[in-house]
Amino acid sequence: MALTLACTVPGEPEIFASIQGEGISAGAPCAFVRLSRCNLACAWCDTAYTWRFTGDNRPHRDARAFERKANQIALDEADVAARIAALGQARLVVTGGEPLLQGAALARMLALLPGVRVEIETNGTVAPHPALDPLVAQFNVSPKLAHSGNPADLALVPERLAAYAADERAWFKFVVSEPDDLDAIEALRREYAIAPERVFVMPEGRDSQSLRARGQWLAEACPRFGYRFTDRLHIHLFGDTRGT
Repeated sequence: MALTLACTVPGEPEIFASIQGEGISAGAPCAFVRLSRCNLACAWCDTAYTWRFTGDNRPHRDARAFERKANQIALDEADVAARIAALGQARLVVTGGEPLLQGAALARMLALLPGVRVEIETNGTVAPHPALDPLVAQFNVSPKLAHSGNPADLALVPERLAAYAADERAWFKFVVSEPDDLDAIEALRREYAIAPERVFVMPEGRDSQSLRARGQWLAEACPRFGYRFTDRLHIHLFGDTRGT
């Protein structure tokens, strides 16, 4: 059985060691594996090479299409696990794309990595596979607001948001473009009874200048709502590059 992964360069799966750049684990050393495919299409997505392949006309700010063969690779689950284990990290971040679209295969792969603390980054629209759920220590849930360009009925699935809100392993991270986004976040937080301290807000941006410009007013607004601020450390350190 196989997992479908993103590539750093053609033929090379995006499996690497770095530090977590966002959220509650920011700064922690981790192994990363980036899976391919997504059920949403964010206009500002910085990993569009995981889903916007030639022939996919879903809108994106860059309007760029990627060749599937150069940006996607299928690997045996045991091969993926061995590559991750070779990095020697105690924490693994599974990202995408939307990793939970490959829940069964992901569960089989993670079962080969006992003792590794697993974080899964998800857009919050997909339920974890029953075999996968007990293997996950932390869900980094990033619901998409209107500025993402996704229809609300696709991006904000009530039963899934309610389930993650009730799961103590879940932390919520919202991408913020404009000050009005904070009111939308607060409405969702209240609707699903999410404690403010479980909410991270992160400036939208793929370069340090954009992140700093949005980050200043966003950080200043956090005390008013009780939210936590998260930057994107990997962008400041490495730029908008794959495998970092």
